[in-house]
Amino acid sequence: MSEGKKMTSSRRHHLKSLILQIAAKWLEQEKTDIVAAKEAYLAENCPEPELSSDTAALMEICKKLHQAIDKIDEERYDIEAKVQKADKEIEDLKLKVVDLVGVKKPALKKVRMSADAMLKALLGSKHTVNMDLRANLKQVKKETKEEPTEAIGDWRKNIEDKADRKKMFESA
Repeated sequence: MSEGKKMTSSRRHHLKSLILQIAAKWLEQEKTDIVAAKEAYLAENCPEPELSSDTAALMEICKKLHQAIDKIDEERYDIEAKVQKADKEIEDLKLKVVDLVGVKKPALKKVRMSADAMLKALLGSKHTVNMDLRANLKQVKKETKEEPTEAIGDWRKNIEDKADRKKMFESA
């Protein structure tokens, strides 16, 4: 087919239907092959039981079947144990590989974000939290001590009072 010509939609549809018909025939053939293979296997490995009217012979056949079932169950159990052991070894080896390779931590980037923006990002936009801690504090007014007006009086008088006290201590 040359590059200039394109396939028409009807031609494309016809080819698709042909491919689907061929695939359907293959599926049917595969089903019949599976049924034939199953019948051949059963004929080879499971011969028709000889059912006689003798009860003892039937009991013997049942015992043989139970022994075969027990043997197959033991084999199945052994195989399952081997599979579980292999799975455990595979998991251990995977863990060892991860330990040897190590986990690469991505480099963290510095993000400048205010505390308000960080809380808003963490809690969502529904929760409004204000991180202005000074706004939550009580207002306290400074009290100014007023000295008694008597102490402000004449300084000479204070000196004379102190001199009298000094005389009192000296005389004692």
